[in-house]
Amino acid sequence: MSLEMVTERFNVSRETSERLKIYADTLTKWNPKINLVSRRSLEDLWTRHILDSVQVFEAVEPAETWLDIGSGGGLPGIIVAIMAAEQAPDMSVTLMESDQRKSAFLRSVARECGVNVAVKAERIEHASPVGARVLSARALADLSDLLSFSKRHLQPGGVSVFPKGASWKKEVDNARKQWRFECEEITSLTEPEAVILKIKGVERV
Repeated sequence: MSLEMVTERFNVSRETSERLKIYADTLTKWNPKINLVSRRSLEDLWTRHILDSVQVFEAVEPAETWLDIGSGGGLPGIIVAIMAAEQAPDMSVTLMESDQRKSAFLRSVARECGVNVAVKAERIEHASPVGARVLSARALADLSDLLSFSKRHLQPGGVSVFPKGASWKKEVDNARKQWRFECEEITSLTEPEAVILKIKGVERV
């Protein structure tokens, strides 16, 4: 998949398309230095990473505050900020990444793309609660751990969005041993057995 196919599928503007291309070029330039994504997956950057992140943004209604945890290479956090710049310009996007080198990349690529984000170089479990309306994480931890982070950093009534692979049902079943929550599954555009989980009402069992 290419930039043109991504922009056509989601009907994004030329400005957003340009920002996505700048992001892709910057990630490709930095990746050999700090391994933001695997070298193999970089060959399929647009489908494996960018489209996958765009669909996370599209899975929920625009909100006042969005927190992406374990942001790493900015997937989906920077992509969310790029999409929001046009579709939800008042939305505040915060990226939480404890690795200082990756945090430096996030700040740099945000400047290159012309999007406003706050980067917190802190550990998720130690950071002060953010009170976000939406929380996202991609390829970070199993669902039980993610729900613990959601409970800490979401405001009441907030929603979490987590892309998960083919074993997502097992993760949901295991998480229900520790947590009560509402869960909606959205079939992934990039992998037919994968889903995006939309989760609300997280409480300890």
